[in-house]
Amino acid sequence: MTKLNILKTYKIFIAGAFPRTESGRYYKVLDAKNNLLANACLSSRKDFRNAVVAARKAFEGWSTRAHFNRGQILYRIAEMLEGRKAQFVDELLLQGSSKAAAEKEVQQSIDRCVYYSGWCDKYSALYSSVNPVASSHFNFSVPEPTGVVSIVAPEDSSLLGLVSVILPVIAGGNTCVVLASESKPLCAITFAEVLATSDLPGGVINIITGNSKELHAHFSNHMDVNAVIYCRENASEQKTIAENASLNVKRSFVWNKDWLKSEHQNPYLILDLQEIKTTWHPIENIGIAGAKY
Repeated sequence: MTKLNILKTYKIFIAGAFPRTESGRYYKVLDAKNNLLANACLSSRKDFRNAVVAARKAFEGWSTRAHFNRGQILYRIAEMLEGRKAQFVDELLLQGSSKAAAEKEVQQSIDRCVYYSGWCDKYSALYSSVNPVASSHFNFSVPEPTGVVSIVAPEDSSLLGLVSVILPVIAGGNTCVVLASESKPLCAITFAEVLATSDLPGGVINIITGNSKELHAHFSNHMDVNAVIYCRENASEQKTIAENASLNVKRSFVWNKDWLKSEHQNPYLILDLQEIKTTWHPIENIGIAGAKY
């Protein structure tokens, strides 16, 4: 009797849950030899809007959480990745990686989680300053998270590229909506399963799958998105994103990097998604017998 091969249908990840796309559409994920690997959701604009709502709802709690606690949560994600290392290696092999390359990519992804977990309670001190002023005031500048960030993740890096762009965003207290690689989406949703069983609050990271040609404009023109990061090479899409970002003066970045290189993990990526808030506070002069003047 021939065994029926039951392929997994990968759902999307919004607000800590795994709904099916509201469009009801899906697409076939193929390997390099056009063998069917799985079915993935072909997400719609409505899915993206639902994810933005979830990210905005989660923002206040995540951005005000103690920095060291954010670091603990990122470290927990690294632990969860470590525990499912073999599964991620298998998925990378299915998507065309060699054994050595897959093992290296998974290990670097784990290491990157640990790296950014360490920065969570340090970047604020690094980028803050006490500014000299001529009047009787203290003047402080401190970084604060930008808000909701939309990310078009790298197409050719199923896991390492994905975590490399997400981690500096959330380490800095932002929340995000991510469009995973269309041709290599398996690790993205498996990573979402890691997030769902970690300490990360629902809505901080939302991951959808689908077509960048259909969705990139929505990622950049949504008025409740505060910044957009694009990690692919399509010049036309880059131009559209830059133009749409100007509609509500959101920040836009092109992070098209070789994520295997260690120099592309750095705290300046956290700073890209921070606003610098400057506060003035009067100095109270204390005179004789505690009198203020």
